Parts: sequence; C-alpha cells; structure tokens
Amino acid sequence: MALLAIALAACGSTSSSASASAVTGSALQRDCTAVADVLADGPDPDADSVGYAEAQVLPLRQLTIGDAALSRDVLTLARAYQAFSSGSGAGSHAAAAAVTKAENSVNSICPQAAP
Repeated sequence: MALLAIALAACGSTSSSASASAVTGSALQRDCTAVADVLADGPDPDADSVGYAEAQVLPLRQLTIGDAALSRDVLTLARAYQAFSSGSGAGSHAAAAAVTKAENSVNSICPQAAP
C-alpha cells in the first residue's frame, strides 16, 4: 500500500517549475508515505472500525509533516478518529461522517493514503 501511495502521490504533485516540482514533490511524497504507513498499521478498519480509529490518533499526531495543508488535514483526521472512537459517540453517524470527510481531505493530497 505504501508503494502505491508513493506512486500516486508523485503523479498528483504539480508546480510551476520543474525544479520546484521535484523538491516539493519529494517532500510531499515523503509526507504522504509517512501518513500512509501510519494508516496501514493497526487493526483492520473494516473488521474493527472503532479500534482502528483509536489506534491511529497518537501516531497521526506524532507525525512531522512539512506540507501545511496535509498537516492540517492529518490533524483533522486524528481529531475525527478521536471523536469516532471515544465516549458515547463511538461509531455514531455524525462521527463516521467526520472521519469520511477527513479521510477524503487527506486522500485529496495523498491519494489512497487513508482507507
């Protein structure tokens, strides 16, 4: 999965100049790989969605991400996973919708990084 994320991230990166694109693409590529690696670890999200969400919160918050938009989206995803996995709202429809929205935001920058 990480290799697929790397290949897709490289295809999705654009910039106004070739040299800027290479530098930005490689930094973003590393960030996307780190996010995909974290999200590939833990329980199976289809078998244990609450456990999966709970297992992702701390590792996502510990990532150092250089891309500001991706960093914001990853922290939003961590908050969404936290809300989904905690308290009486665990697995609620609103929390699940927030997770889906946050995963889609991450995937818009790093295709297929989030499940």
